[in-house]
Amino acid sequence: MIADGHQGDLMPRQVDMMEDGLFALPSSDTHPSKAIRETAPLAVRMRPRTLDEVVGQSHLLRPGAPLRRLVEGGSAASVLLCGPPGTGKTTIASLLATAGSRHFVALSALSSGVKELRDVISDARRRRDRHGQQTVLFIDEVHRFSRTQQDALLGAVEDRTVLLVAATTENPSFSVVAPLLSRSLVLQLQPLTEDEVRELLRRAVADQRGLDGSVSVTAEAEDALVRLAAGDARRALTALEASADGLAGSGGSVIDLPEVERAVTEVTVRYDRQGDQHYDVISAFIKSIRGSDADAALHYLARMIVAGEDPRFIARRLVVHASEDVGLADPTALQAAVAAAQALDLVGMPEARFALAQATVHLAMAPKSNSVVAAIDEAISDIRAGAVGAVPPHLRDGHYSGAKALGNAVGYRLPHDAPEGVLEQQYPPDALVGKNYYHPTQHGSERDLSDRLPALRRTIRGR
Repeated sequence: MIADGHQGDLMPRQVDMMEDGLFALPSSDTHPSKAIRETAPLAVRMRPRTLDEVVGQSHLLRPGAPLRRLVEGGSAASVLLCGPPGTGKTTIASLLATAGSRHFVALSALSSGVKELRDVISDARRRRDRHGQQTVLFIDEVHRFSRTQQDALLGAVEDRTVLLVAATTENPSFSVVAPLLSRSLVLQLQPLTEDEVRELLRRAVADQRGLDGSVSVTAEAEDALVRLAAGDARRALTALEASADGLAGSGGSVIDLPEVERAVTEVTVRYDRQGDQHYDVISAFIKSIRGSDADAALHYLARMIVAGEDPRFIARRLVVHASEDVGLADPTALQAAVAAAQALDLVGMPEARFALAQATVHLAMAPKSNSVVAAIDEAISDIRAGAVGAVPPHLRDGHYSGAKALGNAVGYRLPHDAPEGVLEQQYPPDALVGKNYYHPTQHGSERDLSDRLPALRRTIRGR
């Protein structure tokens, strides 16, 4: 079972040290004391004691895999463990404490600074030089370290004074400095599957360290706990424990669906407004709209709203998307997106969620065209390549004294004077005459434009 984020199998003295931002584990006697077994949360009591007890992350823990070799003491590579909460980062680090004769030290990025890092590195160097003992340094939430703090690790990681094991819930490509990233093996931990969550729930119900068979769980309640977990082992065990505690007062022994619903009122949405999930969810939101899946788009919209995303950010993305991926296939899409943004300013949240949802469905259901984007990008590319050219004289400004003497605005023909409102006249610079940027699709309203555009071009450019 994997449940990270807790101190787990530590002696009371070691727990106190870790709360100060630094703790060291010996290579033996890592089983929890009786006091911890009786008072620790279920997720802590059920923390795996060996690799064989771990549920999930089989792609990293199979025989011969780098992480297994590291835990078993057969590897000397520094690693960055990245993945969502509850996937086993701290569990794996705690297993490292028992690997061979290595000295294990852990720092929390929330409460440690450069001084603590230097102290650990100095001690690691003494242990290496005097006793030949390697130090494993575990840093939780390494993304919270400043660049200066991360840079302070480089030399020690480079010469293997310390074997670094760092954990982060964010994409290390964005949160870890490039030199440290290049010196480490990046391992991605995945959310647990439903079957894996189900396995750890059943183990926690039966195991002596867990609920020891004191309760049973109905199939409907188990399904609800699996859904609530959303791949997070710690969340699954916390919900199970809360449900079991709810039975204590009534003397019951069966956890059913109503008991789970009473214990857990709302699933915590996994979403970091400043981190990787922020970009992943908005990306999925836009791609769902682009793919015309209104239901998926509404899911991601709801996910952002519940997580407290800035609704103005959502509205801005809708406005951009209306032109970027719908364009003139549905000219009303931009109006709908802008109206939703204005409604947000007028009424605020939570009521403005209706307008955001309406615009989301409108854009998802609209015919799609990126012809406008392709047109402006091609035009910009030509400008940057030097295809500029002089403005034709008859199009230049003629509203100042001496303009006509320069030939400006001379010969300009007003389209309104033509019966059809369109007449033959050169508009682009000489070098771009005949250049086509806009290519309408056959989608939605652009179908009519694709029929009309060739006729307009023939008239303007001359048959």
